[in-house]
Amino acid sequence: MKEVKFNNVTWIDFEDPDADDVLYLQEKFDIHPLAIEEFITPTIRPKATQYDNCLFLTIHIPLFDVNERTTYPGELDIVITKDHLITGHKYKIYQLSEFFRKLLESEGKRRVYMEDSPAHLLYHLLEILIESCFPRLDHVIEHLDSVEEEIFRGNEKDMVREISIVKRDILNFRRTMKPQRSILESITQKESPLVPESIKPYYHDLIGTNIRIWNTLESVKETTESLEETNNSLLSNKLNLTMKVLTIFSAIMLPMTVYSNILAMSAEIPFGDHPYGFWIHIGIMLFISLLTITIFKLRKWL
Repeated sequence: MKEVKFNNVTWIDFEDPDADDVLYLQEKFDIHPLAIEEFITPTIRPKATQYDNCLFLTIHIPLFDVNERTTYPGELDIVITKDHLITGHKYKIYQLSEFFRKLLESEGKRRVYMEDSPAHLLYHLLEILIESCFPRLDHVIEHLDSVEEEIFRGNEKDMVREISIVKRDILNFRRTMKPQRSILESITQKESPLVPESIKPYYHDLIGTNIRIWNTLESVKETTESLEETNNSLLSNKLNLTMKVLTIFSAIMLPMTVYSNILAMSAEIPFGDHPYGFWIHIGIMLFISLLTITIFKLRKWL
């Protein structure tokens, strides 16, 4: 548990809360039991619930798994009371930890961010978390640029996996971000003394930021799908060209194979006693091959 306080506003943060943390909340705060239960229960759906003496929120922050190379939702549970902002999360959220550290180290920052109410502090926290999505999107765009370069360098086969990784990352990013808009809208729509009217326009601004992120995700999704189609077309064309070469080679070799098999079945091989019989048959095979190639060109098969 970490705690930072300024004037009448206190922020308490729990990382991977356990039974002792729950007991602490029950003893120190007059929080609705359902809010405490939801605070420690993982959920796959963001939600906002108004209780008599607190406001409970669950949002999901897009976090990146370096090993799996994909985005995953990091749940952040939030309880707002008259004087407290209480947050809990299972996974470490770097931007949240950095913001908390800066508040601890700087009285000036505490004065800026914790002067008014827990709802104001929550706004600044959500602003930092949402704005942190833009650098991650820039990273995805840079990855797509490198994939595009590799595609046109002739590495289509290797890029099939890379494009799939990017598509999975974007899918998980979209799945995490889409429900957040409804949560932000619910904060502005709720008539609660815990959310002053003066802060609601700022939450509307967060909704606009969320929309910009979603529009960027839509654009990146379309770019990825276009790159995938291009890569598949080039890969298919290369495969068709390879199959065409192999087919032509087989077609050219077929008459020669038939000719040699006929000779093998003959009791007496023509020109068998001739000193240049072998080369005569080689010449006949080459003539047949040239004739086959000529027919292919006349038919415009080559």
